[in-house]
Amino acid sequence: MSEVYAARRTRLRERCTAGGSAAALVSRPANVRYLAGAAPRGAVLLLGTTDDLLLCAGPLEDRPTEGRPDEALSVRTLPGPAGDPAVAATGLAAEQGADSLAVEEHHLTVAHHRALCSAAPGLRLTDLGCAVEQLRVVKDEEEISCLRIGAEIADQALGELLESILVGRTERHLALELERRLVDHGADGPAFPTSVGTGPHSGRPGHRPTDRRVEEGDFLSVCLGATYRGYRCEIGRTFVIGSSPADWQIELYDLVFAAQRAGREALAPGAGCRDVDRAARQVLDSAGYAEHLPPLTGHGVGLEIDEDPRLSPSAMGKLDACVPVTVEPGVHLPGRGGVRIDDTLVVRPEADGGPELLTITTKELLAL
Repeated sequence: MSEVYAARRTRLRERCTAGGSAAALVSRPANVRYLAGAAPRGAVLLLGTTDDLLLCAGPLEDRPTEGRPDEALSVRTLPGPAGDPAVAATGLAAEQGADSLAVEEHHLTVAHHRALCSAAPGLRLTDLGCAVEQLRVVKDEEEISCLRIGAEIADQALGELLESILVGRTERHLALELERRLVDHGADGPAFPTSVGTGPHSGRPGHRPTDRRVEEGDFLSVCLGATYRGYRCEIGRTFVIGSSPADWQIELYDLVFAAQRAGREALAPGAGCRDVDRAARQVLDSAGYAEHLPPLTGHGVGLEIDEDPRLSPSAMGKLDACVPVTVEPGVHLPGRGGVRIDDTLVVRPEADGGPELLTITTKELLAL
């Protein structure tokens, strides 16, 4: 992996040079991990004029789930607990003779930016922008492998839950059990807070589990994800509690399933992000559910659960091959509940079989 991290840093350095900056300071944790292999709390990465350096606020701890720094990368630990790695890195950039330093302004507070300016008054600070996030959009096969394993873990945890007795249990209890099962099967932890919604809560995006108990006749919607070696995937499914779903439940489920299928089938290299959103959204719009739809159909995943690209009506740009995204249309009817179906897929060309589905738990409307 050392060569991989070095290549990533080289690509970033080329962007900085093209933008007129002699050095760069990366402070956003996911970006630090992408370039350095690990991101200890508070650590920053300096791409200097003479050397690349990972500066840490304290001693490195051996936590495999948090990654290990690239062996080819110099690591420096600040001597005191009050030290600021970003301020120290700024001073080092000036000592190396840099006349400019690109920083991630979108991650820095105003106060922190002022502190960097004070640390090296003669150093011109420029904005690195989202250069690292842009590099992270297209994944290599090692990254996709981590996502694939995370998806397998999430599928396994969800499958086991469906085999247990659900009636009478609370949303909160089911969410905690799912997160425990993720860890039991090898995940670093949940990719995000697990959402379990029952009855009138079902299908609500980002629903936080409550003490409402599962009842016969409920829709039960679950959205969970596993983190594996830092990479995060997502899966969402909706089920019916009881032996026979109501007609309105079958109709709504079939409609959301058709929308999700349309979104998945639209994934291809060169496809417009807004076109993928439109493919899924128009199925639900035409059925009269426009006002009940979430603002986006999907998003990228990776070291963070919500990355570029965005699949929304206003999204710009086109998809590339080897970009993992979610396709997650849903409808929530206030007071009644709703349906959400969510998969993680990797964009692949038609010659390679089309989009690769990572989350494979059945999308059949199961009665539990």
